Amino acid sequence: MIVMKFGGTSVESAQAIERVAGIVKDRIACRPVVVVSAMGKTTNKLLAIAAAAVAGHRDTALAQLEDLRQFHHLETAGLGVDAQIEAHFQELTELVKGLAVMGEMTPRATDAVSAFGERLSSIIVNAKFRQLGIESVHVDARSVMITDHRHAQAAPLFAESYGRLAATIPALAATNVVVMGGFIGSTEDGVTTTLGRGGSDFTASIVGAGIGADEIQIWTDVDGMLTADPTVLPGGYRVKHCSFAEAAELAYFGAKVLHPATVLPAIEKNIPVRILNSRRPQVEGTLITAEAPKSSTPIRSIACKKNITLVNIVSTRMLMAHGFLRRIFEIFDRYETSVDMLATSEVSVSLTIDNTGNLADIRREIEEFADFAAEGDQAIVCMVGDNIRTVPGVAARAFIALKDIRVRMISEGASQLNISLVVAASDLGRAVESLHREFFSNPDPAAFE
Repeated sequence: MIVMKFGGTSVESAQAIERVAGIVKDRIACRPVVVVSAMGKTTNKLLAIAAAAVAGHRDTALAQLEDLRQFHHLETAGLGVDAQIEAHFQELTELVKGLAVMGEMTPRATDAVSAFGERLSSIIVNAKFRQLGIESVHVDARSVMITDHRHAQAAPLFAESYGRLAATIPALAATNVVVMGGFIGSTEDGVTTTLGRGGSDFTASIVGAGIGADEIQIWTDVDGMLTADPTVLPGGYRVKHCSFAEAAELAYFGAKVLHPATVLPAIEKNIPVRILNSRRPQVEGTLITAEAPKSSTPIRSIACKKNITLVNIVSTRMLMAHGFLRRIFEIFDRYETSVDMLATSEVSVSLTIDNTGNLADIRREIEEFADFAAEGDQAIVCMVGDNIRTVPGVAARAFIALKDIRVRMISEGASQLNISLVVAASDLGRAVESLHREFFSNPDPAAFE
């Protein structure tokens, strides 16, 4: 069995779904389990509708909801699922009206609304498959993906989910292509939850681990992992093969092609993950395994993380004092603010965050014992590669390439396979271009294309 996850752009229309069906047909012998995201930008539209309702714009919300309903009916014409689609929109309409009355968007309501995208798309994809001659069956992901009660960012209960997946999916996949929605789950008592934005990749990985899949395929709209973020530097090379550790670092530091949590269940079960392009299915994509073949090119890829804030904390009063770091990080933990990068000295700490929602409160508490300065409009540039730990001179080459760019912060050695730098957002493009020219002017053809 293989798991094939298709993102929103891959199922954005009836035409796109037909293209997906052709890809799945070519792999019928592998007994595919298909996991789909919501169609196009449906989730964003659902959340905008809910926000309008809560803000008191009931008529606007209902008009937007009608547009979304018409879109789904148009794309499903002739599939025989009009009644199912209409039933879902009736349920959604009542929910939106309730939000307009309450004037409050709770995390539970957020999950209930945003889950409709995948609930609808999985029904539609299954119907399209059957119309095109593919024997398929729909499974409501909420019946097999069991999570805790942390709405909008639920954590899977792996033992329970694996048990339900193993008891349900293999038997169905023996004679059908199984189709289910990503991103969504439910608590043990049946309340709808979501895994957070981008969670369809995570769903695919959990499904793969639960059924012991031979491979997990993430189908998107790019040819695989590239040597640079194409939104920052177009024209990068395709990475043919990388390790789980490299993929996890790249995903965490901004490689949008993969959700950061995706590789965790795959690592645990040692299941290969392959990233592929649904618009160019003939391209081999990027294969991710426990270990990747060695390459003469010292780094695998350059990732970027935008909208970063650099925080500097200094206190000479803490010289030689115990507990300085603990005191700082207890405050960040209390305000649920994650730290990406960290550099320390005896009396100072520099760190980066990408969520400034609680920064004012954090500042107030830290200023009780230290000086606090924050600077926005920063970006992280992260060079990732297993070779960094063994090839000398990588950092020296990077700094020479960036000789005309001010580097605000440096981190190396924590994972032994990345060198991360903070630069001003205005310097990001120039920094990535310089590093890419330095390390990929003559890439190893066995590792890159």
